[in-house]
Amino acid sequence: MPVTYADSWTETLGDLEKRRHVSWGMGGPERLEKHHAKGKLDARARIDYLLDPGTFQEFGTLVGGDIAADAIVTGTGEIDGRPVLVGAEDFTTVAGTIAPGSNSKRYRLAELALRTKTPMIILLEGAGFRPTGDHYGRTPTDLLAQARCSGKIPMVSAVLGPSAGHGALVSPVCDFSVMSPHGAIFTAGPPVVKQSTGEEISKEDLGGPDIALASGVVHNVTDDDETALDAIRRYLSYFPSSAWSYPPSRRPDDSCEPRETPELLDIISRDNKYVYDARDVLDVVFDRPDWFEVQPEFGPAIICALAHLGGHPVAVVANQPLVLAGSIDADAADKAAHFITVADSFHLPLIFLTDNPGMLPGSGSEQGGVLRSGARMFAAQTAATTLKLHVTLRKAFGFGSMVMSLLGFDDQIATFAYPGATMGAMGAAAMGQATKAGEDFATVLREMELAASYSSAEHMGFDEMIDPRETRNVLLTALRRGLYSRQAAPEPVCRTTITP
Repeated sequence: MPVTYADSWTETLGDLEKRRHVSWGMGGPERLEKHHAKGKLDARARIDYLLDPGTFQEFGTLVGGDIAADAIVTGTGEIDGRPVLVGAEDFTTVAGTIAPGSNSKRYRLAELALRTKTPMIILLEGAGFRPTGDHYGRTPTDLLAQARCSGKIPMVSAVLGPSAGHGALVSPVCDFSVMSPHGAIFTAGPPVVKQSTGEEISKEDLGGPDIALASGVVHNVTDDDETALDAIRRYLSYFPSSAWSYPPSRRPDDSCEPRETPELLDIISRDNKYVYDARDVLDVVFDRPDWFEVQPEFGPAIICALAHLGGHPVAVVANQPLVLAGSIDADAADKAAHFITVADSFHLPLIFLTDNPGMLPGSGSEQGGVLRSGARMFAAQTAATTLKLHVTLRKAFGFGSMVMSLLGFDDQIATFAYPGATMGAMGAAAMGQATKAGEDFATVLREMELAASYSSAEHMGFDEMIDPRETRNVLLTALRRGLYSRQAAPEPVCRTTITP
């Protein structure tokens, strides 16, 4: 009989299995039961829910020794058949805190994501650095590795419980962050705040969903852990795995086909006095039923959405007439600037749907930094190297038109306008008041305003004036033509502008 050595492995493999079970057990049955009783998934259940079944392969399982996985579960897996890197802080183990070992795991996660050109996902619920006597001065920092990933691989985070200190910094560095109702994010938690400033405050009032949305620290809030993880899967479906590849197109179906859009005649009144919901326009123009809004509660005067047009992923920036009549305030401009930069980094074509009377005027708006934020949005869209398409639906005035890419010689692959669209430095009513024009001259100004689109068309101010019923088809034709220009391998975007 041939010699076998299987028996010699029994003790060694038994020891390995025992150590693994310590890690897999996380904080133990009592802490897990308490965690689940709050309606939350534990770290490993979150990973199982997020990834395609059976695809998770862990690394760093034994880091931390008796401290299970050193309070963060890390590994690789797949979403819709595409590889991802994922890390989940384990709040049931020493409150998900960070020590040198777990910090090294986090660094390794980002390092592998960049090396393998793979999206990185971080699921946050932790209390920041663990109070130990270890020296952190030369410990590899995960944030350094994460910063090196920026603009090169998609980075997404979910705040699924309290997240404080160093761990909380992960979220705003990511491209997209979603929060569950249990989430809270802050520089330091309530006990530290009380000790430092004397202020007594709950974690919800300090950094809960309402606060995080209002500040713009997180982009979207969902109903529970599961819907937060669903949002991550959906968000990533529009993106390539890295900046070294183009966004994946969907398999064609009936929703991808050309079609006229007569519904827009009922949605968009020709009279600027009547508002409409820009979301209804997106429902009609883009593939059905498919678009995903990013940061809907912050800066709602602009809608930023991921969509498909003819099966091709696109990023949509649309003025929202329901809010401030479409005027662009500081929050809306900041939101759009970030969204444009992310879309450009990963080669998503940008489609601007414009209907605004300009930047929001007034003392409050000026004190809020509307000019700086507007300049930030202008710099982002002007510096964008991806395909850009523009449609003026009804009006575009002043700097508000420039930030929405209604600007000649700005590398758009297509610019369109509806007949009667009003354009210029400012609207006729505002200009009449500013110049103290008499009634007769004010009438002339209004007539000039209405004729502005034809005057602009006569001087090639845009490529073509279109019937609203042609909107989807002209955008789809222009997009397909633009995509044909992609005849070389993509590379990460090199940015040279200084962000205002």
